[in-house]
Amino acid sequence: MSIQGIIPVMLTPFTKDNEVDYDGLRRLTDWYIDNGSDALFAACQSSEILFLSLEERVKITKTVIEQTKGRIPVVSSGHVSDTFEIQVEELTAIYNTGADAVILITNRLDPNNEGTAVMKANFEKLLTALPKDITLGLYECPVPYRRLLTDEEISYFASFENMVVLKDVSCDLETVKRRVALTKNSNLKIVNANAAIAFEAMKAGSEGFSGVFNNIHPDLYAYIYKHKDSDEPMIQELVHFLAVSGAAESFGYPNIAKLMHVKIGTFENYNSRVIKDDIKVKYWAVEELLDHIMQGSDRFRKKLNLR
Repeated sequence: MSIQGIIPVMLTPFTKDNEVDYDGLRRLTDWYIDNGSDALFAACQSSEILFLSLEERVKITKTVIEQTKGRIPVVSSGHVSDTFEIQVEELTAIYNTGADAVILITNRLDPNNEGTAVMKANFEKLLTALPKDITLGLYECPVPYRRLLTDEEISYFASFENMVVLKDVSCDLETVKRRVALTKNSNLKIVNANAAIAFEAMKAGSEGFSGVFNNIHPDLYAYIYKHKDSDEPMIQELVHFLAVSGAAESFGYPNIAKLMHVKIGTFENYNSRVIKDDIKVKYWAVEELLDHIMQGSDRFRKKLNLR
């Protein structure tokens, strides 16, 4: 299966007691698929992996895979530990769920930001310990620090046939363009994660979008991906709307995205383990802001005959 297109970084619904809401997760999985997603990224930063046990990361991944029923691919990470031995344990556990690709987090391959030689050595050491038929991807997760790949490292990873996707967090269009060129003759797909450059990155060869607002309106991102070669004024209006909406990430994400799903009935609670405060109190008028985004999304859906 090809890992490209609209790839939501999945939320983890919780009960009021901050236990994983697996029924809500199943409904959320269906919502992503019903709204134009091409693959799902389970056990990622948006899933709150640093606040999940390995057992929870594995069960979340299994639940998503079971719920998709083969409709679209599922990739997963759960790659959070510092030590080699525990990294092997967690990555092997995710592999054993049957995920279509296991995603390596770049800052875990170079935890002290020591450079290319250390990253390559750690990656090659992992390869010797992981299953030989494993399919891999990369994610420049910004926590605990954003470890962007150099051009040399991009070319290096692209030389491995089983390396199939990079969730690009450079947030820079020129960098995306270089990466697309560097990986042109490889299996490695570059998928941008920044809303502000999403459309231009798609036009430049980014194979989709994997930003956080796929949790709000993945169908609209799917539309601009499908029409990435269009110069229609309506497309440009939509692109501007998506870019501005993406700025709302700073108002208590992931809870703001969870609040939308509470409003539409996907699950019951918008709390997270990452943010302890109620975002309706901490971020003034956040619910009203979200309502504007939801209403704007629906207006575009009506104009584009998506609903």
